[in-house]
Amino acid sequence: MKLSALIVTLSSIAAFAQEAAEQAEQQPGGLLGSPIIMMVLIFGVMWLFFIRPQSKERKKMDEMRKALKKGDRVMTSAGILGTVTNIDETGTTVTVRTGSTTFIDFDKQAILRVINAEVKAEEKKDEKK
Repeated sequence: MKLSALIVTLSSIAAFAQEAAEQAEQQPGGLLGSPIIMMVLIFGVMWLFFIRPQSKERKKMDEMRKALKKGDRVMTSAGILGTVTNIDETGTTVTVRTGSTTFIDFDKQAILRVINAEVKAEEKKDEKK
């Protein structure tokens, strides 16, 4: 008796699974069910949170480097502080005075930030208050 009940139960489960599979084939998946849509959404999120901010930061750094002029107080990517004394005619090399007699040539890409621009921005904020 128990064996026949088990066979009936297994056959009904198999029939139910087959019916569910047929219904899934007939009805298309939802909008988010498509793997292509999911990949596009994942790429969109990655672009929004990773790629876009990096490109904005890169543009900001390029503008800062293009605006360099003699007399600017700068910090290099190596942490060296100094004053710009010369910008090469090609615009790729910058000479920085770090001490009274020490001059070091850097590639413009090595300039991390302009310090006197930060001081001026802070002074403007203080004046507004």
